[in-house]
Amino acid sequence: MLTSVRSLTAASVFALSAAFAAPAMAQDDDIGVSVSANVALVSEYRFRGVDLSGGDIAIQGGVDVGLPAGFYVGTWASSIDETTVGYGHTELDIYGGWAGEFGNVSTDVGVIMYIYPNAGAGDFDYVEFYGSVGVGLGPADLTAGIAYAPDQDSLGSTDNLYLYLDAGVGIPDTPVSISGHIGYTDGFLTFTTDGEALDWSLGAEVAVPGTPLALGIAYVGVEGDGIVDPGGVFTDDAVVATLSASF
Repeated sequence: MLTSVRSLTAASVFALSAAFAAPAMAQDDDIGVSVSANVALVSEYRFRGVDLSGGDIAIQGGVDVGLPAGFYVGTWASSIDETTVGYGHTELDIYGGWAGEFGNVSTDVGVIMYIYPNAGAGDFDYVEFYGSVGVGLGPADLTAGIAYAPDQDSLGSTDNLYLYLDAGVGIPDTPVSISGHIGYTDGFLTFTTDGEALDWSLGAEVAVPGTPLALGIAYVGVEGDGIVDPGGVFTDDAVVATLSASF
């Protein structure tokens, strides 16, 4: 069980997928290597429905390197609330994997390491394996994914399973897209007495024409039986605004 002292910490699936979709800022066609970057300012850092920035603005960004044959490596970081979360003031994620497309079906598998470089004494860093399958249906796409963190000291010598379903659609002839998400957690990384939680979000994004900028807004929530979160510090529903750029 997770308490308000030991908060859920991980890079969001949304942030990773946005990073992978960013256009290349530099590319060497001879060796098949591309580099992309992303930055964002968010009104709250919410991951799997849980607030990691104490209700404050968070600064985020990452760099991804596409390698030959569909392989990639990358890193992503976010400011977090040092007092509320208890992991220091920075989350740093390092990941690598393989992504491929087969017609209108896309796949992605990899591993990610969550690092908290200025956390206090104790075990905080952990590893998670992930995979997803997506299907494109005209202007819409549907993605199902799984993330599994095996037994580790930083997870209380237990494991954590996360399942999710994402849907998105671009409104034809406009720069607007709409997205929905639902996820289920079973394991250590919850705020519930039974180790199970359900999170969800519904949002919209507008790409600013002629720029790498995008504006987004989402309504985010998480719920479960016996939530252990006095005052709703981490788990109250929230409206989250995002200003992002991809290069």
